[in-house]
Amino acid sequence: MYFHASPIGGIKLLEPRISNHGIPLIYFSKKRENVLVYLSNAIEKYCKETGFDFFGECTKWGSYGFHKDGTQRIEEYYPNALVDTYKGVSGYIYAAEEVTDSGFQIQIPDAVTSSNPVLVKSCEFVPDAYEAILAAEQEGLLSVSRYEDASQTQLEWIERTMQKEYEEAIDQPEYRHFIEGKFPFVK
Repeated sequence: MYFHASPIGGIKLLEPRISNHGIPLIYFSKKRENVLVYLSNAIEKYCKETGFDFFGECTKWGSYGFHKDGTQRIEEYYPNALVDTYKGVSGYIYAAEEVTDSGFQIQIPDAVTSSNPVLVKSCEFVPDAYEAILAAEQEGLLSVSRYEDASQTQLEWIERTMQKEYEEAIDQPEYRHFIEGKFPFVK
């Protein structure tokens, strides 16, 4: 099975959309737990909560990586990021049996992209993305690196990285708004 997350329900045929890579793709994972992070976008959620208007597509935010064994590691870059991003957010996980791989190489374990429409086999409603992530963590399917457990080296890396992200986001006012709100050290 291949899994895809969306805030939109009732989809019968998944269709390619312009991606962060600038080409129309549909992203899938062979692991259901790996798509839970796509049920919410921290930047879009923060902009809506603070009344910040943005136009067009909102920048995607995904603070996660993978352990050497391929297990997903969700990383909190600021205090309570997991709760802020996912608590109370609902969405849908779509499953497909057949996906024609686009051949586009992405550096994400167990991920597959398709540039063709994909028929949905089943759909699961997820009432609370935060609770689903905690359940997957408890089952050992993924891990969460919480902000309060970060080392000084990790905190310094976050500060450098977010400062650089801010400086490079000249044409992304919604992303800059998010960074300013969540990372007060950025100037």
